[in-house]
Amino acid sequence: MNAPLNHVARCLVAGLVALLPIVGVLLGIVWLEGALSASWRAQVDWYVPGLGMLLAAAAIYAVGLAVTTFVGRWLWRVADRGLERLPLLGSLYQSLKEVLGYDSGRERFFQAVVTVACDGGEQIGFVTGEFDGADGSRRLAVFVPGSPNPTSGRLLLVPPAAVHRLDARPADALRTLVAMGKSPLRP
Repeated sequence: MNAPLNHVARCLVAGLVALLPIVGVLLGIVWLEGALSASWRAQVDWYVPGLGMLLAAAAIYAVGLAVTTFVGRWLWRVADRGLERLPLLGSLYQSLKEVLGYDSGRERFFQAVVTVACDGGEQIGFVTGEFDGADGSRRLAVFVPGSPNPTSGRLLLVPPAAVHRLDARPADALRTLVAMGKSPLRP
C-alpha cells in the first residue's frame, strides 16, 4: 500500500518540478501581454487577442539584440551595478543572480559545490566560507540544502579534507536538488 502512494507522490512532485518553468514563462508572458495591451487597449476600438504577446516577444527580442551589442553590454553592466547598489533590493537581486548562475564575481555567495559524507552516503553542499576553528584548524562552512526545497537545510563546519569538490556550477547543483537528482551532475 505504501509503494503506490510513494509512486504517486514522486510522480506528482516530478511533474510539478517539470511544469514550474513552463508555467512561470507562460504566466510571465500573459502578465506582460496584459500590462502592454492595457496601456493602449482603452484608447482604441479594436483589440486582437495575442497582440500584446507579439509586442512582448518583440520587446524581449529588442532587449536581447541590445545586450548583444558592444554598447548594449556596457549599458547592461552599468544597470547591473546600479541594481546591486539598491538598498535591500540589491541583495535580493544579487541572490537571484547567484541562484540562477549568472554571478561569476569573486564575492559569490556559494564558493564551490561539494559532497559531504552523511549516513553512509553523500549529500550535495555549497561552500559559503572558510575560517579558523576554535582549535586553530581550518574549517569550511558548508550549507547542505534540502531536496526538493533547497531554501531550507543545515550549515556544517567541516575540515577541508571532509569534502569532495565537484566540477559543477551552483545553479546546476541547485537544479539537481530541485529535480531530485534528475539533472546530470558530474561527480
